[in-house]
This record gives sequence, C-alpha cells and structure tokens, in this order.
Amino acid sequence: MAVRDVAVLGLGTMGSGMATRLLESGYRITVWNRTAERAEPLAEKGAHVATSVQDAAAGAEVLLLSLADESAVDDVLFGGALAAAGPGTLVVDTSTVSPAYARRATERVAAAGAHRVEACVLGNPLQARRGELRVLAAGDELDIRRAKPVLETIGHEVYELGPAGRGAAMKLAFNLLLGAQLASLAEAVSYGESAGLDRAMLLSAIAESGFSSKVMSFRAALMRDGRFTPPAFRSRLMEKDLRLVLAEAATADLSLPVTERAAGQFAALVDQGDGDHDAAAVCRLFSTTP
Repeated sequence: MAVRDVAVLGLGTMGSGMATRLLESGYRITVWNRTAERAEPLAEKGAHVATSVQDAAAGAEVLLLSLADESAVDDVLFGGALAAAGPGTLVVDTSTVSPAYARRATERVAAAGAHRVEACVLGNPLQARRGELRVLAAGDELDIRRAKPVLETIGHEVYELGPAGRGAAMKLAFNLLLGAQLASLAEAVSYGESAGLDRAMLLSAIAESGFSSKVMSFRAALMRDGRFTPPAFRSRLMEKDLRLVLAEAATADLSLPVTERAAGQFAALVDQGDGDHDAAAVCRLFSTTP
C-alpha cells in the first residue's frame, strides 16, 4: 500500500518546501516546528499542525526530518518523535549530519523497531517546492524502496548509494565544493577590487563565464546585489558542514587544506554576526561593500 500519511518535522526553508510539495501532490501532511508560526502557511494549504513532536509522530507512516544539525535530530527524533511513532515507522532523514552519526542514528532507530532512510538533498527551497531536488539515499534497500514514492515526489533524481552514512558523505562532499567555491569567489572579487575593477562588473563577468557554475552564478548575483536574506543556505550551516568534513577527514588521516581555509572563513563570518545570512555573505570578509 502506498504511503499517504507523512509528518514533516522541521519547517525551515527546505522543510517547508518539501512539505508544500508533498501536500500539493496529494499526501496527508502533519507538520511540526519549534517556532509554531512557521506552520501557518502550510495550515492554510490544508496541513494538520501538530501541537507537539509526539502528536506529529503518532499515527504517521513516515517521519520526514529536515533539521539543522545532529543536536536537533537528537532532540526531535530521539527526544520524543521516535518513542511516539508506531512499530515499523519509516524515518526519512534529510538533515545533514556526519556519516558516523548517520550510522549510529540508523542503528538506534532500528533498535526502537523503526526504519531509517538517509535522504540528504541537493537543491534550494524553490526546487524543494517544485519537487526538483536531487536525493542522496542510503540505508537498507527495502527501506529505500518503501520510501521511493516520497523521495520521488520531493526529488527528480534519487541516487541509491548503499549503506547508511554514504548519503551524508556525498552531501558533505558537495558542500565542501560549495564552500570552497564561495570562499574563492569572494577572494577573487577582493583581488579584482584592489586592482581597480568594478565589483558589479567583475561579478557579472564571472557569473557569465566558463569558469562559473549554476551555484556560482546564483551566488555571484547575491554578492553583486548584496542580497543575503532570505538565505538559500545559511552561513552557519555552511560552517557546520565544513567542520563535519574536517572531523571525518581527521579520522581517516586525510589532509584537506583548502577545506580548512574555507571553514575558517565561514567561522569568521558567523563570528561577525552573519550566520543567518546566505553563505554568499562570505564576501563581506573582504569588501566594505554591503
């Protein structure tokens, strides 16, 4: 029988986007978020708003998590939702965590009689609302098969990567690349400005060149316009993900000097108060232009 009842726990920009997509695709959706007002737009579209995480989890066939970090997963999933969920509940976790944490979480969920599918996603909030994400799925093959209808609703591509931890590893590899690109773009602009080049012209030229990418073009426009809110991907989450990469690399005795430098830049950005701005705000470390 196809899954129809999904509880979405975590309504940041990505969680809200995925919940909207599922709701508009015919799923019965229950939503919960620590900040209750984030649920109001979804309630207006027909979603049931739970009063607690336990209320959200009770009776749901699937718990779809979209949470900021490992601490939030601990609090929400292991601090209430899992205990309230019924036997056999499928946990589809889109949160970005370390591979080691993903493996431990999968074991803990299994010990509670439920099933966890890692479903890290690549894309932005608009793509989430349109069902255009790329989903990096890992876990038991049968669990992934059961989750497929949900995964294929939120994403136009689903990669099946094998055991738990591999989805997190692939997501972090992508975010490593994103962080390094943004840090290097900010430095390139800083260098160009110091040589007398017009900042807006330089950013437009880079965005339209063969040196660019979809991600770099998007962030170059944000840098050019000084438009860092609402964030497509918060700077503090970029910094968190780079820290996760470096911690995993250390356990493998792997040196990642470029990532170390980028992580330091995003840490400085968070320290100066830009943590909730888009990661493109890293340019503020090098320029006096807002």
